[in-house]
Amino acid sequence: MLKIERESDTLFVIRASGQVHADEMDAELDRLIEQSKDIKGGKLLYDIRDFELPSVGAMMVEMRKLPNLFGLLARFEKAAVMAEAPWLRAMAEWEGVLIPGFEIKSFAHKDEKEARAWLAA
Repeated sequence: MLKIERESDTLFVIRASGQVHADEMDAELDRLIEQSKDIKGGKLLYDIRDFELPSVGAMMVEMRKLPNLFGLLARFEKAAVMAEAPWLRAMAEWEGVLIPGFEIKSFAHKDEKEARAWLAA
């Protein structure tokens, strides 16, 4: 399951659980791209539960949309990733090191208040 919602002027919440399939990846990425057109200094809050690799079809959708997704990076400045698996939190922070000008910090779900405070700072 993948669900992307605009929670405020600058905050998007991305909820993922289980395996993400092509149809939902396609619809939700289109939603993010469209709804973030007017964003500057945006923030992302990822809520990842019961992580599974996306289906092959979902990965193909993401690859097809990569040019648009890279364009999103200019609109967003940081992301908080909530996940229980330590390896997933570590991978998220490592990804942040690779993207200049985009900060990623990871949190356990029990630390959601801290994640939101960090995004707001």
